[in-house]
Amino acid sequence: MRALIVTHSKDNESVEMVTRALARRGVSAFRFDTDLFPGEVEARVRVDGGGRRIELARGGERVEAGELACAWHRRLSIGAAIPETLERQVRAASVEESRRVVFGLLGSLSCFVLDPWPRIRTAEQKQLQLELARALGLAVPRTLITNDPAAVRAFWDECRGRVVTKMMASFAIHEDGREQVVFTTPLAEGDLAALEGLRLCPMTFQEKLEKAHELRVTIVGRRVFTAAIDSNELERSRTDWRREGQALLGRWRAAELPADVERGLLGLMDAFGINYGAADFVVTPAGEHVFLEINPSGEFFWLERENGFPISEALADVLLGRVERRTAPTLVVDPRA
Repeated sequence: MRALIVTHSKDNESVEMVTRALARRGVSAFRFDTDLFPGEVEARVRVDGGGRRIELARGGERVEAGELACAWHRRLSIGAAIPETLERQVRAASVEESRRVVFGLLGSLSCFVLDPWPRIRTAEQKQLQLELARALGLAVPRTLITNDPAAVRAFWDECRGRVVTKMMASFAIHEDGREQVVFTTPLAEGDLAALEGLRLCPMTFQEKLEKAHELRVTIVGRRVFTAAIDSNELERSRTDWRREGQALLGRWRAAELPADVERGLLGLMDAFGINYGAADFVVTPAGEHVFLEINPSGEFFWLERENGFPISEALADVLLGRVERRTAPTLVVDPRA
């Protein structure tokens, strides 16, 4: 019995954590570093009248789809190692063909997958997250998604100047070989006169909430691991704790979710049919828990390393079917309700 871990060669220690948890349960993992396909990783897909056979191989190790008990869809970086020196159109064709092969291969797996790519893509839609969360009874911040500068100015007035702006997608600017991540940023009054760029790129604007602290809630199957951080401790982390992620590593503490909030969050997971998610909440000084977003492929390694949360153990149990797991989305909640 084998497990397939779909990731890339620059992924962090979470892959080793889950690999060890699977090994403790007698299951060996094959690591599919998608950035090394094509190249170091070989794929062989054979379909004919007698059936089909899917194999992956790297460095003398091989796995066949029929051996797999489960697959963990962790990260994708298909074709990243294809040489940049290739002629532009040739490289683009190679990347696209590689993507289609990988997605076809993953879509053909008959074993349990945590979580299938189509469900991840649906769950990544942050507007839909907010709509469903609200319909499930979770508090959400006032939010405007637009490319209309006039709408932003009206929203600014409605929120009395307390507005932050963010991107729906992970976005970074590369300068001088360094990655500059675009974090959640307060909108200043002076910015209201410089919004014409929205015509070419819509953005998300949210009411800026007063924070007592923030929560990172990791859901694995039906297990919920909640950690709290006082992001007000450092100036640069007050709007987005990720700005000081390294400095805050040792300051996370275990916390509890109110029962109704946990119920709503599990309902959101049911709606999307996903077994893993990392959700962010703001807890206001009045104690209200406000849902911001959920990442169906969010990070967890520092919470296990620093706080001892057994997240990799929980992932291994869901992967191997030792606990209840979601096998289909419900999406029965009408977000317009």
